[in-house]
Amino acid sequence: MKKPVLFGILFLILVLGVIIYSSMTLAAHRVEVCIEFNGRTNCKIASGVSEEFAIRTATDNACGEIASGVTDSMNCARTQPSKLTVLK
Repeated sequence: MKKPVLFGILFLILVLGVIIYSSMTLAAHRVEVCIEFNGRTNCKIASGVSEEFAIRTATDNACGEIASGVTDSMNCARTQPSKLTVLK
């Protein structure tokens, strides 16, 4: 095998290793959030680098399915979760 091809393969393996490693460390916090809005309830699980970011992500995902329109989505996102569980 020629040297440029070998270096290319090694570089690709290194880049994939960095991507996999950083993906695993980004999910340091995992939460389940249940939102009740306009008589509908939805629960979502999300992971993030901080607990606050994971909560915001789970809230936005839950609201995405039960709110319609920008105004409803914004109001839903400001709603206190009816259930918040920190998962390990």
